Amino acid sequence: CDYRMKRYVFRRTVDGIHIIHLGKTWEKIMVAARVIVTIENPSDIIVASQRPYGSRAVLKFSQYTGAMAMAGRWMPGTLTNQITTKYLEPRLLIVTDPRTDMQALKEASYANIPVVALCDTDSPLENVDIAIPANNKGKESIALLYWLLAREVQYLRGSLNRANPWEVMVDAFFWRDPEGLEAKAEE
Repeated sequence: CDYRMKRYVFRRTVDGIHIIHLGKTWEKIMVAARVIVTIENPSDIIVASQRPYGSRAVLKFSQYTGAMAMAGRWMPGTLTNQITTKYLEPRLLIVTDPRTDMQALKEASYANIPVVALCDTDSPLENVDIAIPANNKGKESIALLYWLLAREVQYLRGSLNRANPWEVMVDAFFWRDPEGLEAKAEE
């Protein structure tokens, strides 16, 4: 467990697994949603995930919030090299895992861009401004976090009413294995 993530750990099991405090996760999701809502132009937000399990969740999150999705490999120089055609100047960067998205985090620190990250108990917190403590390894966990964040952003923007449930199901954010889908189609 990273020493900076200890405050988000509820307890540790006998076999050494750290249990994350869900109340603190919810608080950080609310903080991140408020930060996202304060950015006037939603396309000034980049949501990045090099993790395959996070790719569909990132694409769905950007669909419902208007953010720009970068699923898959991060192109080096996206935030720092003005000569390239893929150069971007976002106001906020959201990453699925600080360890796998380290290149994006490093570039955001050079360009002075705030970063929101889904962090597990062993994640490095260098260059992360808002750490949402959660399991960022499982496909269901990543999908649920992005679903909760997208729903909260829509509530705060006023496009959804809190009295009514969101009709988008969380399974729309789940990663689906393309080879598994082909195998089911053949059967």
